Amino acid sequence: MGKSGISSRFNVFFVIYMFLTHRFMPKHDGQIQLLTYQIKMLRDRISDPRIIPTPEERVELLRLGAVIDHDIRDVMLVVKPQTYRRWRKPKPEQSEDANTVGRPETAEEIVALIVRLASENIAWGYKRILGELKKLGVEIGLTTIRDILKRSGHKPSPQKTKSKPVIPWSDFVGAHMETLIACDYFTKPIYTLFGKFDAYVLVFIHLGSRRVFMTPPTFNPDDQWLKIQIRSAAIWLEGIGVNPKLLIHDGDKKFGKMFKAFWRTEGVRCLKIPPRSPQANAFCECYIGTYKHQCLNSFFCLSLDQLDYINRKWVTYYNNERPHQGKDIGNKILRPDFTPTSEGRIVRHESLGGVLAWYERVAA
Repeated sequence: MGKSGISSRFNVFFVIYMFLTHRFMPKHDGQIQLLTYQIKMLRDRISDPRIIPTPEERVELLRLGAVIDHDIRDVMLVVKPQTYRRWRKPKPEQSEDANTVGRPETAEEIVALIVRLASENIAWGYKRILGELKKLGVEIGLTTIRDILKRSGHKPSPQKTKSKPVIPWSDFVGAHMETLIACDYFTKPIYTLFGKFDAYVLVFIHLGSRRVFMTPPTFNPDDQWLKIQIRSAAIWLEGIGVNPKLLIHDGDKKFGKMFKAFWRTEGVRCLKIPPRSPQANAFCECYIGTYKHQCLNSFFCLSLDQLDYINRKWVTYYNNERPHQGKDIGNKILRPDFTPTSEGRIVRHESLGGVLAWYERVAA
């Protein structure tokens, strides 16, 4: 075949190549540019600018880079080109006894202990936990404790900007049960010849023992009446061996200056709950609801004396015979000298016409 034939064939192939190049290359370049721009958009939305590939991802990037002879200047976006080039350098072989680079991981039992200390003692800060760990023979750094608690979702407490840590109300109440009392009023309509009137009763409850004191009812709960009742409540507390330090009450105006001054002289600090927050005085609110549901709502009262009689019968039953289902009471009665027995005949007792009933064993 002559040179002219070879030249004409080459020209034909060149024309075909140029046609294919102009036909498909712009579309291919556009696809690459579109993918590159989308990657840039995603990178701009990532809070951490660093992307650390896994070993498997690193091997795949090197394999794809070899297809283009590792010319990755315009296409490598997840890592810097110098990082990619460092991957390609052969690594020196390390002996089996070579030291591991980096700080060793904290043992799982130590991590669990740190999380436990933070969970069980919400007012402890990092330094307080560090001191407790030193007592237990655990050597660890303050920064490591901080990182472990942050990964576990524990916020730093107490805050350095505040003189006192923020403690949830339920935890505060639980920590002061033995020295904490609560009070509240409830009303009961009294039907007389002159119409219906609301009678007021003041309730005191010791949160630690759940024992209750209720005042005689009145139509006019003024300061003179209140002074007598809170003195009686103080005598009752002394009689059952309770030395209160804190008193929870709501924002009722009847809990005024005289009320607070009296308890201050008794060494008791009054804590007023926020408005429209009955759950902050849950023990007292729950007791009043229980009394009304299980006893008081069954009666139609015609006088203060009748209401007072019902109250006294209920308090005696509540403090001495009724099992309590609170999780820290264990479905037991509140009488401290009571001892269950399985011997003797079972006898039923009733009060208030059978509205209140309880059982006990008596010697044969």
